Amino acid sequence: MSDYENPYQSPETQIVPTAAQSAGVEFTVKMLQYLNEASPWLRFIGILGYIGAGFTAVCGLIGAMLGSTLDLPSDFGAGFGAIFLLYIPGALLIFLPAHFTFKFGQKIRNFKFTNSTEDLEEALKNNKSYWKFTGILYIISLALIPVMFIAMIIVGVAGVLGNLF
Repeated sequence: MSDYENPYQSPETQIVPTAAQSAGVEFTVKMLQYLNEASPWLRFIGILGYIGAGFTAVCGLIGAMLGSTLDLPSDFGAGFGAIFLLYIPGALLIFLPAHFTFKFGQKIRNFKFTNSTEDLEEALKNNKSYWKFTGILYIISLALIPVMFIAMIIVGVAGVLGNLF
């Protein structure tokens, strides 16, 4: 069997090079130019995300306080104020990707001036964290779609049945 080579066998070379193998890789001028051009936009988007997260949190707090002070029927008033408390976790969902994006841009900018591999590693770590967070958020969103669809059907049927009786 030693003469027979399995054509379906996994390759034995490493897909991701080790640090020793990749140490000789140099950045081209074009690579550095693309990173430098992306840095201000990444920081700008990060700052907009910070502002959006702050506004969302403030609106949630103000809405929760107003909902509890408005002269509404007791069942509706409590729910009206409580629904705004959901803005706080929503603000966190806005803040985290904005933070990763800003830090990515900031570390690229630092790398431009220092040429430090630590800055580049930290920039790429923040980029990875952004995409990991986004991927997990998408997975959760996709998992909730069937649940929300079933809930809408149940609420719709209950509403129709409630009007019939």
